[in-house]
Amino acid sequence: MGASSLIVLIIAAVAFSGIAIMLSTFVLKATKNKQKGEPYECGIPTKGKTWIQLNVGYYLFALIFLIFDVELVFLYPWAVVAKSMGWVALVEIVIFFFILFTGFLYAHKKGALKWV
Repeated sequence: MGASSLIVLIIAAVAFSGIAIMLSTFVLKATKNKQKGEPYECGIPTKGKTWIQLNVGYYLFALIFLIFDVELVFLYPWAVVAKSMGWVALVEIVIFFFILFTGFLYAHKKGALKWV
């Protein structure tokens, strides 16, 4: 189980996805109509311009949510080894939370958490 296994896995993934895409283009008949080009808005026909510019704050809010959500992934391995590592694990998690809290304070100070 070395680098050759990873290379075989990557080649198999590319081959399977490529075969699936080619097969779907040959088997399915492409139909073009006006409804397919319209954006889906819960079944209600759109009125006016559908391409509107959204506030960047929404994307910033989502990115900050993802950052603080991903940190949960790092808490699970820590929770598994915390008892066996003792004080070292406690110090590491305190440092980790301090860095996260500092980032949270920075985002709050910049106004990134205000819902527009």
